[in-house]
Amino acid sequence: MCTTRTRTKEGNRMPLSVFLRYTLQVLGSITMIYPVLWMLTIALKPNDEVFKIPPEFLPSDFLWSNFIDATTKISFWPIFLNTSIITVAATIGAVVSSILIGYGISRINFPGRNFFFYIFLGSQMLPGMVSLVPTFVLFKSIGWYNTWYPLIVPAFLGNPFFIFLARQFFRGIPKSYDEAAKIDGAGHWKILWKVIVPMCMPMVVTMVIFQFRGSWNDYLGPLIYLGDKEMWTLSLAIKGYMGGMEYGSSWNLFMAADLIYMMPMLLLFFFAQKYFMQGLGSLNSAGIK
Repeated sequence: MCTTRTRTKEGNRMPLSVFLRYTLQVLGSITMIYPVLWMLTIALKPNDEVFKIPPEFLPSDFLWSNFIDATTKISFWPIFLNTSIITVAATIGAVVSSILIGYGISRINFPGRNFFFYIFLGSQMLPGMVSLVPTFVLFKSIGWYNTWYPLIVPAFLGNPFFIFLARQFFRGIPKSYDEAAKIDGAGHWKILWKVIVPMCMPMVVTMVIFQFRGSWNDYLGPLIYLGDKEMWTLSLAIKGYMGGMEYGSSWNLFMAADLIYMMPMLLLFFFAQKYFMQGLGSLNSAGIK
């Protein structure tokens, strides 16, 4: 039986299916990376070249000063600080609270624990728009409008997906670790943070990346709850200033600001991708028990 193979540089033979898979992966990567490269070239162009017909990929003059102009046209760094504070606080709140709830549901026996777990799980089926108006009315009635509280405090009540993730990870750890720690005099708090969590770092990193991305890129929340420009986040500020006096029709400055805005998320994923992929792989192999 004859099979078609492709010869590699070293002289080994590569099955055609493997070659095609790698080819598709490369093409898919180029498809995903190309828009970012296009943003970078626009950010480095003079603005009159942005709408040039036919378009040219490389600028005639690389204007790195566009990145400085993009941050000086608006109060970029104070708004960057606003976004960082909200994102870090919401990430800590969501991760810690979800770990606590997941530990309680998975390692502590109490009546109705499975019921509460499925309630948390079922809440993910509700579209966010369903609770949008009631939560806005609630937060405004207690004086939280035009503050950061609506963007931070709900994260401390736990994230349903993170609770599911924590429960699945914790149930995969033998309870003999808990029993050994209890013999040494450890309570639930010490068992959780000294024994269980260090064994689940891929899970923790996965939670951090998902929550960081969600809070950093959140546009609807700041749009609804933040009225004063001094309270804005970057997602709201960059979109709000586009077309105004700050950026006007300067798409090169707009793209430069967007690239700076993307950098923290890209750096976080770059340095944490190993644990992130381990976390997703472990979740993929676990079922709901």
